[in-house]
Amino acid sequence: MITVALPAGRMLIEAARAMGLAGYDCPYDSASRKLIFTGDGMKYLIARPSDVPVYVARGAADVGIVGKDGLSESGEEVYELMDLGFGRCRFVLAAPKDDIPGLKSALDAGGMLARLRIATKFPSITREYAAGKVIRPEIIVLKGAVELAPAIGLADAIVDIVESGKTLAENGLGIVEQISESSARLIANRSSYGIKAKPIADLMARMGRSGTVGGGQR
Repeated sequence: MITVALPAGRMLIEAARAMGLAGYDCPYDSASRKLIFTGDGMKYLIARPSDVPVYVARGAADVGIVGKDGLSESGEEVYELMDLGFGRCRFVLAAPKDDIPGLKSALDAGGMLARLRIATKFPSITREYAAGKVIRPEIIVLKGAVELAPAIGLADAIVDIVESGKTLAENGLGIVEQISESSARLIANRSSYGIKAKPIADLMARMGRSGTVGGGQR
């Protein structure tokens, strides 16, 4: 038996569906509050998306499904096995629409943005982005809706994930530039990948045959 960590929230239904399409019994019941259930030789855990890499890295789960955004932000050491293709979204730098032209020009100038204030729920990804741009912004870490920060003068810009961009537009924000793309990934515990090589390889093969997009990197 292998233990699979599934992400609670917006990707849970798609993750359970992916397991079903691969031929596994994944009896997830949206009406239930159970966080642990079994089916077809699998044990499933439902965890907060940001906790999935932690569960997998620490051996509480052998494999997990998590967005690339959550995986990158976690910094946990796991094997990234497959891009599953669903849950697609983008990481963007966004700002009030009137400020976008000036911000784009300043970004091209690099060091001129030393005093830029960026609000985000993803400090690690934001720091990596800033380092690549050779800028040193003040990073303000928030837990809730970061779109509010520019409107109340807390920040000049935000780094966040978007799907359609509708929420940004409704809050007077626009995209300055795209940082990266994110989608659901199949990840594995490093020890489990060796000890339970056969069932994990079978899981990958069945997911590949079911139409999920492979692209493993260990």
